[in-house]
Amino acid sequence: MMTTLPTDTTVAARTALSELVGNTPLLRVTEPFASYGRGFWAKLEGFNPGGIKDRPGLHMVERARARGELKPGARIIESTSGTLGLGLALAGMVHGHPVTLVTDPGLEMSMTRLLTAYGAQVNVVSEPHPTGGWQEARRERVKQLMAQHPDSWCPDQYNNPDNTTAYTPLALELASALGHIDVLVCSVGTGGHSAGVSRVLRQLYPDLKVVGVDTIGSTIFGQPARPRLMRGLGSSIYPRNVAYENFSEVHWVAPGEAVRTCRQLASSHYATGGWSVGAVALVAGWLARTLPADARIAAVFPDGPQRYLGTVYDDDYCAAHGLLDGPPPLEPEVIGAVDEKEVTRWTRCSTVVDPLALGAQSEQPEDEPEDDQR
Repeated sequence: MMTTLPTDTTVAARTALSELVGNTPLLRVTEPFASYGRGFWAKLEGFNPGGIKDRPGLHMVERARARGELKPGARIIESTSGTLGLGLALAGMVHGHPVTLVTDPGLEMSMTRLLTAYGAQVNVVSEPHPTGGWQEARRERVKQLMAQHPDSWCPDQYNNPDNTTAYTPLALELASALGHIDVLVCSVGTGGHSAGVSRVLRQLYPDLKVVGVDTIGSTIFGQPARPRLMRGLGSSIYPRNVAYENFSEVHWVAPGEAVRTCRQLASSHYATGGWSVGAVALVAGWLARTLPADARIAAVFPDGPQRYLGTVYDDDYCAAHGLLDGPPPLEPEVIGAVDEKEVTRWTRCSTVVDPLALGAQSEQPEDEPEDDQR
């Protein structure tokens, strides 16, 4: 005979789920990324149940509930390429909200199955938007679904300031563990964690240098939008959460460079992850090699390797996309302005501006789909 637990016990159990998020470990990454005695500290956000996006998933929902924007039991509807979807599925479970996640055909089948197992409904768009790619197509589908579900709520992760304040605990965890930080390295997609962490750390360390890591083919820092293989960083729109004024420089990384770095991490440090992790580690390793030996570098690794077994860690997939041709490069190309030329490999620029301030226009091709951030 089955016994039904008392309601208060059920609530306590669900609340305990949220306590699994945060206080993730730090790993010292050294050789072969830097010579003996040098290295950087990696914040392993893959140790959260679903990855780094568990933090804003919970926080955005909690703040919306506190303001009365999200009513008890109302449906949460959002666009995602997977990572935030896990965080929202967790938040829906904790606070009792059904969750609908709008994604595109690029989402891995394993991730679709996992999100469904967590109780979320997965809605897949079939065609990219003519100018905004899959990302804009997903956002339009969100609007359609919200019209069908009265009282539904969308976090709007691309423009929601709660997406940035969610990372205050992460920043404080870094500061508490490291004592002092000279350089922060973050991947950039919606702009949430780079803005949220750098805002807090800049108050503690006014001389902090913030290095953004993007993918080739992303519009975020002023490059033209192109079809993109990497998921988890980059965008074909201009998210308003990106704190352009906080960045000291930006690096664009190509898929093959990220893949080879991911695999190098796995074979040398065991802890690794997906596209964003590889791109961030590539840049952080270069900084560890070129900055003074006593520079304290913190890098955020947004997730672990599990969802990338069929892509980053699949030899056939990588061979089909030409991602295993030689070792990762040792240093980036350098450009003087973000619109100096279209970049196709690891490239660095120390002049960071908001593309909208320059009147930048997205150039999304209509004949090829692209993969988009979160």
